[in-house]
Amino acid sequence: MNKEDNFKEKFKEALISTVKVISDDYKLEKGERNNFNSKNFSFIELDNLNSKEDYVKLRAETDSEALKRKFSNNNIYKKNLPSNTSCKLLYGISEKIRYEVLGTKMLNGISKNLKDNYSRKILLKKKDQLKSKDDVQIAEAFELYMLKNFLGIKLNSLSEKILSYWEEDFKNSFNKHIKYLYNNLENQEVYNSKFSEILKNMEIFDSENNEDNEQIQEDNEQEKNNSASDNLDESSKSDQTSEDDGLKEGVDGIDDNNEFRLDEQLVDTDSENENSENIIQKFNTGISDKDYKIFTNEFDEIAKAETLENQEEILKLRKNLDQQLTNFQNLITKLANKLQRQLLAKQNRSWDFDLEEGLLDSSKLPRVIIDPYNSLSFKKEKDLEFKDTIVTLLIDNSGSMRGRPITIAAICADILSRTLERCSVKVEILGFTTKNWKGGKSREEWNKRGKPKLPGRLNDLRHIIYKSADTHWRQSKKNLGLMLKEGLLKENIDGEAITWAFNRLNKRKEERKILMVISDGAPVDDSTLSVNSGDFLEKHLKKIVKFIENTSEIEILAIGIGHDVSRYYQKAIKITDVQELGDVMISQLSGLFDNKKKLH
Repeated sequence: MNKEDNFKEKFKEALISTVKVISDDYKLEKGERNNFNSKNFSFIELDNLNSKEDYVKLRAETDSEALKRKFSNNNIYKKNLPSNTSCKLLYGISEKIRYEVLGTKMLNGISKNLKDNYSRKILLKKKDQLKSKDDVQIAEAFELYMLKNFLGIKLNSLSEKILSYWEEDFKNSFNKHIKYLYNNLENQEVYNSKFSEILKNMEIFDSENNEDNEQIQEDNEQEKNNSASDNLDESSKSDQTSEDDGLKEGVDGIDDNNEFRLDEQLVDTDSENENSENIIQKFNTGISDKDYKIFTNEFDEIAKAETLENQEEILKLRKNLDQQLTNFQNLITKLANKLQRQLLAKQNRSWDFDLEEGLLDSSKLPRVIIDPYNSLSFKKEKDLEFKDTIVTLLIDNSGSMRGRPITIAAICADILSRTLERCSVKVEILGFTTKNWKGGKSREEWNKRGKPKLPGRLNDLRHIIYKSADTHWRQSKKNLGLMLKEGLLKENIDGEAITWAFNRLNKRKEERKILMVISDGAPVDDSTLSVNSGDFLEKHLKKIVKFIENTSEIEILAIGIGHDVSRYYQKAIKITDVQELGDVMISQLSGLFDNKKKLH
């Protein structure tokens, strides 16, 4: 064990001892008395301790966990837990602040650790274009309200602005009860019960409560509908994958003259703001990629998810997804927190000291006073290695994804969107499929024209916007349930979908752009492949991916659900379940977020 690992292990032992003392819990599982890696203390992670701030953060989190064990009774907590999803979030924050306030009264060291960590967390907040309530998550604002009024944390100007959008609502509901709540911090039953009551009576949650009630009443009907719809659309694509090792890799190359211009394939996607229910996608027919043709794009569409189904059905589908998420709630929370810690660690401010110019370093003034011959010392803030970032999730909405794979993909999108937005990383969620089986109107048009040979792509594309980059997760979360809708998932033409996602991403202003493709294998469209070569769609996909990997600054990563997609992507991972998905996505995203220039 090297010196650093030895130090970290001793630090962990000290933290475990602290937890045991604070919580008055000296019990270890049988046989683990000398094992400091007991699962009782698995929340102590030493992987990302790179600075003094990281140690302060871990100390504060450890103190908080110890206080939870000492002052928070889980049975009382669950007994008073509201049913409304948003209320649950705020209720959880309120309980955490309750036992942390008790800790600050108990020991000055705990008080310092917690307050230093919250102050640091506030300094790390980065927001832009805050114009209305829709731009601020209520849980984020509520945490600031609790820190300000219960822990006495001083907010900076940005945090005050974030809070300002919701502060009037909080004041109307809580201010008259603050003294009562504060006086009952040590009585969890009274405190939790009162908090739950206040949250249930808040007008801002009325509409959500009504939606929840409607959804509960409709659950049985939804189950009947789901079982009935299982019998629909029985014809689905076969999982065709071309295993021909003799494919000529030469066609994947892009010539030096840039004849194949990926960024010219699509018109400006700002047209998605039109009020039209279906937005037609128009391709540049002058692309000189001689190996790939499109018979017609007349019937293609880009659709916002909310236009593809009525709100009642979308709410039902989201309810279905939430039920799936419940089974993974503990896992999701752990993974989300882990990714969030890693990303925030990359956003830490740091300074260069002992410079000839910059800001005056006041900490070095005493030595000048003691000895006037000492020169003044200056400091300058280092540039953040963490760049302004956007992540696009492009999800295969094909028929072979039906069932568990599409559920995993939807859960993945939900986890990542929520977590990354907490770290000020914008997220866009897109899907791709076709409007019809067996070619649709494109095939009909081909038949009318006498079935010309090798027509190229011969189906009607449907590209779906579940969440745009500038829309908060809270406003788009209902749309993600649409992926579970029977009848939506049909064929997949990956190359053109990646072109579309690339074009949207390429127009963004963020410095770092990441495209994550979630698929279950090869592109397949029976209509197209029946009248073209068997590897027609695969060759196009390879060419698109190779172009992005070799000639653009956009970083592309693929996750194959149940299938290996490494023959198409340099960066590719195969997963089969949500349990694998979490750690894989975190490790891969962390690698992409490292500030390394792309090698060409």
